Amino acid sequence: MVTKRIAASAGMLMTITLTAAAGTAVAGCAPLSARAAAASAGAKPPTNYLYASIGDFDATVKPLIDRPDIAGVQLVVPWKALERKEDQYDFSSIDQALTYLQARHKKLFIQVQDRFFAPPTRLPGYLLADPKYKGGAAPTKNENGLGPGQPGTVAAQWNPEVRGRFQHLLKALAQRFDGRLAGVNLPETATEVDLKKDRTGYSDDAYFSAELANMAYGKKVFTKTPFIQYVNFWPGEWNNSRKYMQRTFEFAASHGIGLGGPDILPDRPAQMQNSYPFFHKYRGKLPLVAMAVQEPDFQYKSPKTKKPYTRKEFIDFGKNTLGVDAIFWATSAPWLHQPATR
Repeated sequence: MVTKRIAASAGMLMTITLTAAAGTAVAGCAPLSARAAAASAGAKPPTNYLYASIGDFDATVKPLIDRPDIAGVQLVVPWKALERKEDQYDFSSIDQALTYLQARHKKLFIQVQDRFFAPPTRLPGYLLADPKYKGGAAPTKNENGLGPGQPGTVAAQWNPEVRGRFQHLLKALAQRFDGRLAGVNLPETATEVDLKKDRTGYSDDAYFSAELANMAYGKKVFTKTPFIQYVNFWPGEWNNSRKYMQRTFEFAASHGIGLGGPDILPDRPAQMQNSYPFFHKYRGKLPLVAMAVQEPDFQYKSPKTKKPYTRKEFIDFGKNTLGVDAIFWATSAPWLHQPATR
């Protein structure tokens, strides 16, 4: 099972009415990286981790994990793999990975996945079948900066019954792994529910409230292991137009919740008009900032050089502009297949 994810960008969330307003914000955000570089010249570089699906651990993680420049791995684990039947949890895959890594003095982050950017939907069967969950999930569109993607699915966290089951999973994970994992994170906030096909009662406000509720609950049950929410875009919002982004960062800072995101894309206009200015503003105010360089990110080209981003560009922007503490690198990153350096 290969981890594939389409990086969120302007096409995913922007409506026609917001396009013109969004364009005016780019100029105000662009100087961030230059100012940040001067301020952070002596800052500690981010710690490097691998990024992979739990099913790819043997094939892609094990060959690279002993590199001295890699501190550990972030594994994406779908909800269904952890709860195959209601209240029947199976954490054996995490246990096995953790045992393997600890023997090598490496660390483990877990991303609990409740949304999928292509078929199949890896959510528990009871969630999709029991009428009280009203379908359990909503169909999504996957428009992005690289072109249209396959339709996907997101768990209907705005349904209190669904959210309750997800929080029960987080509690069970915390009872088993709190203090043993380097971090636990929830996936990106970007999504675009296909309203023409939705039967779950989705709304942007309900989705936003549900995501913050899960952030608070995760922090409540994980008292020793850092808890992190990925945030990149909010549906229905552009350039903090509904204060979703501002409220997310305020909430995380006040509750001691780490933040991060699925993509480091230096000076990318869409990101510079959404989460990136807030990461810059909140540098040093969050307990942990962890971001990924996933497979699609290697396809994007720098607006400055017109060439694919280099490892140095990813790191410098992550450190200087976003205040990143940890970077999760897709195992396909070219530098991981060259001799290691400390």
